[in-house]
Order: sequence, then structure tokens, then C-alpha cells
Amino acid sequence: MTGQATGRTGQGLGRERRLRRRKDFEALRERADSRAHPLLVMRTRANALPHSRFGFIVSKRVSPLAVTRNKVRRRLKEAVRAVAFQKGLDVLVIARKDSPNVSYDALRSTVASLARRLRALDGQERPPEAEAGGGDA
Repeated sequence: MTGQATGRTGQGLGRERRLRRRKDFEALRERADSRAHPLLVMRTRANALPHSRFGFIVSKRVSPLAVTRNKVRRRLKEAVRAVAFQKGLDVLVIARKDSPNVSYDALRSTVASLARRLRALDGQERPPEAEAGGGDA
């Protein structure tokens, strides 16, 4: 079966670009640079890989309906794909309560804004303490 027949275009975040282990999520929650916005919280930490990895948290506080949480997660994944992140980062995106009520464009611009504030965009220079993965903001 081809990617077209299943509705998959092969352009999502591949397995190697996703955070999957509990310890990776915990490391980002405990020891990472963080910035907040009314819609999202973003945490970043350097990793030793040649690519960045992304994780998403959309809890039941955001919506009790799984369909709504999954929609927010899909929108966040697409927003992350649309922003040029630096290589070698672990990035955790946490949705807040109002995130299901805004447009995709608002989520995308919020992701870009938080990434800029964290100096996580490709072409931005990260401060030395951010490279070590320490500190929180």
C-alpha cells in the first residue's frame, strides 16, 4: 500500500525525530530552558544527536475529548514542521487550555515566537549555558 492510499504523505515527524522515552520527557521537564505563552509552553535542551527531536503533551486539562486532544497534537506537529529549528535539540511543546480554540496560524506563530525567544531557530546562536542543557527561565 502506498503512502497516498493510507492518507500518509511521509512528511510527518519520523520515529527518530520524536521523543518517545519517559526519561527524555522527564529530563526536559526538569532540566531545560523554558518559555511560556498563554497557548503553549516550550522547553528545549541540547542533545548529542545530529537532528532535533520533538515531544508533545496535550493533557486532559486541555480537553476531556480525545478527538480534540489529537487534533491539537496534529496541529502542533505540523506547526513544528513549519518552523526551522536548530539541529541537536530536544524540544517539548506543552499545550495549554486555550490551544484548541485558536486557529492553526495562531499556533504556528506561537511556536515560532517561543522558538525565537529560546534561540532555537536555525541560524540563531544559542548562549553557551543553553548548549549544556542547564538553566531554566
